[in-house]
Amino acid sequence: MKMKKIAITTLGCKVNQYDSVIMEEAFRAKGYQLVDFRNQADIYIINTCTVTQKTDYQSRQLIRRAQRKNPHAKIIVTGCYAQVAPQAIAEIPGVSLILGNAQKQRINDFITDQEGEESPRVIVSDMNQQTCFNDPPLHSFSNHTRAFLKIQDGCEAFCSYCIVPYVRGKYRSLAPEETLKRLYALDKAGFKEVVLSGIHLGAYGIDQNPPFTLLKLLQIIEQEKPVHRIRVSSLEPMDITNELIDFISTSKIICPHLHLPLQSGDDEILKRMNRPYRSNDFKTLVKVLVSKIPHLCLGVDAIVGFPGETDRQFINTYKLLEELPISYFHVFPYSKREKTLAASFSDQVPSKTISNRSELLRNLGKTKREQFYSSYLGKKLNVLIEEKRDRQSESLKGRSRNYIPVLLEGPDALKNQEIELEIVRIEGERLWGIRKEKSSHIL
Repeated sequence: MKMKKIAITTLGCKVNQYDSVIMEEAFRAKGYQLVDFRNQADIYIINTCTVTQKTDYQSRQLIRRAQRKNPHAKIIVTGCYAQVAPQAIAEIPGVSLILGNAQKQRINDFITDQEGEESPRVIVSDMNQQTCFNDPPLHSFSNHTRAFLKIQDGCEAFCSYCIVPYVRGKYRSLAPEETLKRLYALDKAGFKEVVLSGIHLGAYGIDQNPPFTLLKLLQIIEQEKPVHRIRVSSLEPMDITNELIDFISTSKIICPHLHLPLQSGDDEILKRMNRPYRSNDFKTLVKVLVSKIPHLCLGVDAIVGFPGETDRQFINTYKLLEELPISYFHVFPYSKREKTLAASFSDQVPSKTISNRSELLRNLGKTKREQFYSSYLGKKLNVLIEEKRDRQSESLKGRSRNYIPVLLEGPDALKNQEIELEIVRIEGERLWGIRKEKSSHIL
């Protein structure tokens, strides 16, 4: 029998990407041939995101693209947009099956059950009924040196702008012993770096009995050393304790790289966002982080154009980001999401104003990133060389422990090796390194 071709594409966060890799592994085990989404396939799967109106639109575009590529293909839509708007998706011609987030990992079963059905089948359950972390273990990330390990799902913070708690459900965590087991397995599979990921990672362990914490997990990982290096994905400012800072500052395995969602530098806006901190709290936290953690790379998220944001309030955000020793930041234009509290606010900011403010912040972000990179000219970094070469230059590429991207000339034999490089030149956001003799002063 001819092997069926299946194509999977993913929108959104690292957790969603992790979910897609789980699906890929399951399909390979069943004998399917995985192909690029741009190619002809028998089955197309779109793992959607709904964090903004733009990602909703992109999801619909991908559905229509698949239908044009092969009008006879089975098109399956899952993920967060499928969770929140299944009936809207069902109206798009060509869709065969719509699965909510809880059904993702059983996608193989639903495909088999659906054979012969004509109309779109919708299987979406209430995410609040999900109380256990039941993702299967992963064994590979094709063409990657860095693996992701999802250890937490769900969010109960209910920031007023955010749809995520409605589509991801309650807090659920991977047990500490199972986390260690999976880290050892990834190390055995050849991965030198693992990124710990979650929807609200700082809430890791709250649901465990007895309750556990992210700090306790990291301390166990430090002691056991199941992998060469660990990177922690985004953490909420209120989840970073002095104990966690002190631990990371002396850790041999945790990378000095943190990403914090600021969202706004104005206290009135933060209050309306239902964020449990104020601008001075964030300022103090950043200064402590940078002073205590050597060579820290600090990333930040900011939302522009939240309802009611005045010019003065935007300037407060701009000035705070300008003042603080931040390495880079991501700018997100506010996007109205149904079901959220902010969607009901009457003082929505005009899209043109949001666009202009976003451009100002992005220009500032570019300057911040260039300043951070420039500070490493002439210095030495330990860089983990990736499996894929740089598309533009065909050179090897890698990331330092503090997340600086570095290019170098060299053979494929260096791939998946952590090597010492001296940064010799910077071209915009492209840093070039050369191999040097061993030194004790490596960052």
